[in-house]
Amino acid sequence: MGEMIKVGMADLKICKAPDALTTIGLGSCIGIALYDPSTKISGLAHIMLPDSTQIRNNSNIAKFADTGIQKLYDDMIKAGANKARLVAKIAGGAKMFELTGSASNTINVGERNAIASRQKLKELGIPLKAEDCGLNYGRTVELYSETGDYVIKSVGKPEKII
Repeated sequence: MGEMIKVGMADLKICKAPDALTTIGLGSCIGIALYDPSTKISGLAHIMLPDSTQIRNNSNIAKFADTGIQKLYDDMIKAGANKARLVAKIAGGAKMFELTGSASNTINVGERNAIASRQKLKELGIPLKAEDCGLNYGRTVELYSETGDYVIKSVGKPEKII
């Protein structure tokens, strides 16, 4: 087992086997994992919002699904990953707070993040192999470059691998 590299909020990183990537505290945020099984290059982005075009001064590329996934993809291709082999897995997008009153019928940010992430992956032609999204609890994820396993840990829940 190599090094476990931490990815912060609104951040993204790539690595190669034997290293692994982790991000903690995915609430409504999404952890987007990209993986090339042949070169064992993997990437993880911790996105917070669905759409950079809605926000001015959006200098933080990794914060948004549209720009963060694009940058992760570009970095991985530069590092030698093969576009045709890339696969994606996503986790997070929880509804962390129950909204009451008039706001409750709007789609929550976690769900919008998941929708935007799926859409961007589709645009890039990257198959979404697995996801663990929604519900009302936070997640910590670990992406292992050796195997492509995406391990999801939540307090009081069994660990799962997708």
